Amino acid sequence: MARDALTVRQRALNYLARREYTRDELYRKLLPYTEESDSLEDLLADFKARGWLSEQRFVEQVVHARSGRYGSRYIAHELREKGVAEELIAQALPQLKENDLETARTVWAKKFGKRPEDAKERAKQMRFLQSRGFGLDVIGKLLNGSDG
Repeated sequence: MARDALTVRQRALNYLARREYTRDELYRKLLPYTEESDSLEDLLADFKARGWLSEQRFVEQVVHARSGRYGSRYIAHELREKGVAEELIAQALPQLKENDLETARTVWAKKFGKRPEDAKERAKQMRFLQSRGFGLDVIGKLLNGSDG
């Protein structure tokens, strides 16, 4: 049994060496390799106590990686899907929302570059921006030309 625990521990360290994980993500990833969920709970608690497993760092990593291409709603949804605590998401959201219009403008300019000429084109641009996680308020400001 000690050999299996070491294997799971090493596997967890290998995962964490590549990128940050949430506790839930790492738990799901390691569960198939464990025989006792209690030993996995203890292992994750130990990693968290040592600072090797940090949801705060995970949030920072996701925000940094996604903030140039996606809106605050998309990023918040992704964080919830990964099992991040609502408090950490709430801490990250104000900074993300602050940059939403600028990010939307950049994403929109790269994809379209010109204002919609008709209702069909406008709807297409709106759907695209919504799929990237931008709210209707931001999309409206961008497409109506009232960026300021």
